[in-house]
Amino acid sequence: MAVAVTALLAAGGARATEWRADQSIEDALSAAPPSIARTATVMDWNKQHVLRRGSGDYVCLPTPEDKRSKGREPMCLDTVWMAWLDAWMHAKPFTATGIGIAYMLAGDAGASADDPYASGPTADNHWSVDGPHLMIIVPDATKLDGLPTDADSGGPYVMWKGTPYVHIMVPIAERLQR
Repeated sequence: MAVAVTALLAAGGARATEWRADQSIEDALSAAPPSIARTATVMDWNKQHVLRRGSGDYVCLPTPEDKRSKGREPMCLDTVWMAWLDAWMHAKPFTATGIGIAYMLAGDAGASADDPYASGPTADNHWSVDGPHLMIIVPDATKLDGLPTDADSGGPYVMWKGTPYVHIMVPIAERLQR
């Protein structure tokens, strides 16, 4: 996993004003509930190293530098999600080997609910800025067929359906107002 994480982090966002390590750690850990945050490893997107070694199964990442001007977007990912993130960042195929759970309890800065590589809202890409949420990957995407794909449905929805990066978004609080 360390090789995958190093390769993943080598593709980090554009450099902006650097946060201190303690700011990055605090931001990254804000993505997870305390029980996960206590034991999570914290990686820095741009420094390509561990900021805090943990004993648990989760890796937490601070808000990417290129997103900081738009809001916060830290995340804590299990091993299935780390493999997903590597595949998504490198536009590689992905097949889940099990159920994956990720936390984004600080919300996100916005993404298309349809296009995994959209960089901003358009008239037809269903751009959504979500509040605190969980993300769930299942090994058999056909099991998601009965769930809505509308981010505005008011509950869980399927994001990026029809792509290798399909997952369930589970809101756990109101959407953020930005």
